[in-house]
Amino acid sequence: MDAAWMQHGRFSGQSSETVHFRMISRSYVISGPYNRQGYTNTSHSREDALAQEDVAPIRVGLLGAGTVGSQTARLLVEQKEELAARIGRPIELTGVACLDPSETDPFPWIDKSVVTTDTMSVATNADIVVELIGGTGVARKFVLAAIESGASVVTANKALLAKYGPEIYAAAEAKGVDIYFEASVGGAIPFLKPLRESLVGDKVTSMLGIVNGTTNYILDEMTTKGLDFDDVLKDAQAKGYAEADPTGDIEGYDAANKAAIMATLGFHTNVTIDDVSVEGITKITADDIAAATSENKVIKLLAVVENGEAGVSARVYPALISNDHPLASVHGSFNAVFVKAEAADDLMFYGRGAGGAPTASAVVGDVVTEARHIAQGCTGPAIPLYKDLKKAPIEASKAEFAVRFVIHDNPGVLAAIAAKFAEHGVSINGVNQDLKPTLKDPGYDGELQQLRLVTHMTDELTLRETVEDVCALDCVVGEPSILRVLN
Repeated sequence: MDAAWMQHGRFSGQSSETVHFRMISRSYVISGPYNRQGYTNTSHSREDALAQEDVAPIRVGLLGAGTVGSQTARLLVEQKEELAARIGRPIELTGVACLDPSETDPFPWIDKSVVTTDTMSVATNADIVVELIGGTGVARKFVLAAIESGASVVTANKALLAKYGPEIYAAAEAKGVDIYFEASVGGAIPFLKPLRESLVGDKVTSMLGIVNGTTNYILDEMTTKGLDFDDVLKDAQAKGYAEADPTGDIEGYDAANKAAIMATLGFHTNVTIDDVSVEGITKITADDIAAATSENKVIKLLAVVENGEAGVSARVYPALISNDHPLASVHGSFNAVFVKAEAADDLMFYGRGAGGAPTASAVVGDVVTEARHIAQGCTGPAIPLYKDLKKAPIEASKAEFAVRFVIHDNPGVLAAIAAKFAEHGVSINGVNQDLKPTLKDPGYDGELQQLRLVTHMTDELTLRETVEDVCALDCVVGEPSILRVLN
């Protein structure tokens, strides 16, 4: 069982009770001329479809009744009539799967007669299956089963898509059904659909953004309140902003899953989680925050994907951003993504990146999109992964870097460190030696000083080799801080 199911609900593939699906006995009427399989439809307009008494509701099966699943159910039930008018056909929640039916007790809008522990039955008895389990094991099983049964799938599962996306996309296309996953990146932000459809006539060259609300909240609190990482993390957990096990967020894996999806869609090539270089925020200290503040900068965890001459790269790392950069003003759990395309140039998407209701908004938006396709007897555009682009090597990633060392405050130390940078061909752009360190060196009685160097453009591999040589000097204490500088 995947640990990630705890966020969205708990599940079992085994049947442990009688399933009470809301059965649709009337004939199934589709309102478009033909669907992908070539079957003829019998009605030709939204008004015609709604006027016919024998139009069967579009059946929605929900896998997961947790934070996002419960709010998805609420929107589907409470907006039932309006959604039918927007779709051109009735829509009905006919099955809700979770491990313990009592999980739905706090949600009066969920009809208990459609709640079951038989997840597979819900996954294979609906026109649209909404997967909100999380994780990659059982979720993959149920999603593929739903597709094989002829259902289209809506999911918010970034880990599943980052690992098995191309397999799932191909299965959906082969079966003539759709797969939508707007909520998997950016929560409520309408970002992936524009990437899939609105920019399909352009060439996307790069994307970068803040795509994890937990880490953005932590860094925000460290910056505005001067708190240490561990203290802010405990506060975030107490407030429900971070999981009991926050590893996926603070180590950058959640953002890395999203980076893989962004690169796959934006560049029309297969990019998985294994192709993403990941660095989290656990090494960010109050000293790093203070140094950034002194230079009118902030630290943000970024997901960056690029399609350049060296190939495709997907990376997640903390970076220094000037206070006047738009991303510097993205606070709390909000997300923002910049997209650069050859014709459209710069685009920015901004909004709430987490939370039950905001994420459910994106999920239900996908449900309505797919329901419209069903009502019209068609499918949406497939996900064309027609390119086999090479992955850029790590040495192809170039940036300016800010490196902070704690050093013995003695004559000749700066010269010794500068000599190491020169040996590796790394040019120094600026030096700051005014900040007092919080670190102590038990074996040294003299003064300690923080030395902060900002480099000119250099590749990451060379920079790290340089820093390793500097740290071997007797005058350097502890572990250095390395941050990219976003200009």
